[in-house]
Amino acid sequence: MAQDALAGDATSQAQALRSGSVSARELVDAAIAAIERVNPALNALIHRRFDAARAEARAHDAGRSRAPFAGVPMVVKDLECAMAGEPHHMGSVFLKHVGHRATEDSYLARRLRDAGFVVLGRTNTPEFGGTITTEPVAYGPTRNPWHLDHSTGGSSGGSAALVAARAVAVAHANDGGGSIRIPASECGLVGLKPSRGRVSKGPDVGESWMGSTIDGVVSRTVRDTAAVLDLAAGYEAGDPYAAPPFARPLAQEVRHAPHELRIGLLARPLLPGGLDDPESRASVEETGRLLEGLGHVVEVAHPPAIGEQRFADLFTTIVAVCTAADLLALERLVGRAMRPDEVEPQTAFMRDVGRATTSTDYLHAVAELHRWSRRVVEWWQPRDGGRGFDLLCTPTIAGPPPRLGVLSGPDAMTHLLAILQYTAQFNVTGQPAISLPLHESRGGLPMGVQLVAAPWREDLLVRIAAQLEQARPWIDRVPGVRA
Repeated sequence: MAQDALAGDATSQAQALRSGSVSARELVDAAIAAIERVNPALNALIHRRFDAARAEARAHDAGRSRAPFAGVPMVVKDLECAMAGEPHHMGSVFLKHVGHRATEDSYLARRLRDAGFVVLGRTNTPEFGGTITTEPVAYGPTRNPWHLDHSTGGSSGGSAALVAARAVAVAHANDGGGSIRIPASECGLVGLKPSRGRVSKGPDVGESWMGSTIDGVVSRTVRDTAAVLDLAAGYEAGDPYAAPPFARPLAQEVRHAPHELRIGLLARPLLPGGLDDPESRASVEETGRLLEGLGHVVEVAHPPAIGEQRFADLFTTIVAVCTAADLLALERLVGRAMRPDEVEPQTAFMRDVGRATTSTDYLHAVAELHRWSRRVVEWWQPRDGGRGFDLLCTPTIAGPPPRLGVLSGPDAMTHLLAILQYTAQFNVTGQPAISLPLHESRGGLPMGVQLVAAPWREDLLVRIAAQLEQARPWIDRVPGVRA
């Protein structure tokens, strides 16, 4: 019975627990066994907390908790979502060497616990979440359960691998340039990047990357993504940003079909050097036809500003300065400097760029990105007495999941710029965006399609995502490596 429950999504697992058809201990034991079966092939879970999880499951069984996900197992990414006393290495050799552990819970970790989730461990991530493949020197590469020679994406690749492999139904993830959406795309999952300010980063952090980073989850169903974001969202005292509360719970939006929407379609490369992948074009064009069949108005259109090379240069400045500041803060926390062999070359390069950037240059970059963001978001607003666009539809990345080594080898930056065309812009504008598993490559690899809404319109994304999920179900597609 526990194995049957584990095959369902988190919502159905919670229902089984409430009905008494399975106990929290049985479900957690089944998830642990599933991880032990698939993790040797995937290298996705790097820090186990199985004994603590079993104890928490027993407490749920004894206490009859009324928390909505009481006893449901999950995993969290080893980048942010700090848990007091647990390892927190962020993909870093430096933090691994010193055995760094968090001293207090993040607000998100507390919310997940209050929701009833039982955390089984922490998942692999690239060093400080700085790239879109999960291949850190500290812990080695995470492998894609659809094809072990391919990347899971990043930086939430460890989380995505375990959800795709059916070891857990939902996993924590976060996104500073595509790091929820890209792993969801490459592993055949739902990945919603919430709006800026929707989920608190406290208490240790107010913002990072000029407010571009945000936490969420990867899951197999739209209803799970909606229900967990309902519980994770909300202002905490002192947060520098606060998204307005949802008009009604996102979990209810799943049941409401959207009205006729005006949707812009973008299938071509945006930036110089971008990969013009025929399968990416096909994924968007097929989705456009599906949306038209559902009654929406679809046209080839996008905000012109998202294709400006200046955006990439400015965002690199922001990330570089923040990288330099973050590494200095960690050195002060630990009490010693990082040795050259304790920081990966790309991170060291970004740190050096950040150190060389003056405070004036940084503030100019911030101001220019604010102006650029206004030009992007205006595309969603009514103008000249007419209707703006409701959604933008793009590939999540250009092409299917790359092979391991492509984004971590000597030509990594060239390959990264070729496929990373469509996601980081909406981290800077703070808009919500979702990747849905609507396409499969000729080689049998998942390829996500991204939908972007106006600021704070996660409700609209959930509605359209649920409509697409019903029209073209993906839940029964399973990878070769699975529990």
